[in-house]
Amino acid sequence: MIDLSNGAFLAATLYVGVNLVFMVLLGLNVSLNRRRTKIGVGDGGNEKMSCAVRAHGNLAEWAPLFLVGLVTAALIGIPAYAIHAVGGTFTVARLLHAWGMLSSTGTTFGRFAGSLLTLISSLLLGAGLVLHALT
Repeated sequence: MIDLSNGAFLAATLYVGVNLVFMVLLGLNVSLNRRRTKIGVGDGGNEKMSCAVRAHGNLAEWAPLFLVGLVTAALIGIPAYAIHAVGGTFTVARLLHAWGMLSSTGTTFGRFAGSLLTLISSLLLGAGLVLHALT
């Protein structure tokens, strides 16, 4: 039987929860922008609306599979410190990316760093899972 109270699973649960709350907040931001601008669908050519939609959409594109991988890693016995390292990096990356998207329509440090850290943490998690499965 799987021990769901172990440190690794609780660490993964933390990052699932934080990213879920963040997803809701970004979705709320889109809804509030839609109400303010009276744009019901799409971005209506409004740059701020476009940035809000993409900040939310980008998290929605990256988070689900990453978080499934994180929970999988916890369930197969990856240590809690590794779950915190990769989960924390991913979460900070997504916060940076959203901050960059929402603060400017141009290239920003937040978008660059967030994208890079998202790719690195996702690659490390994916490679770790593949290696574990093959050994």
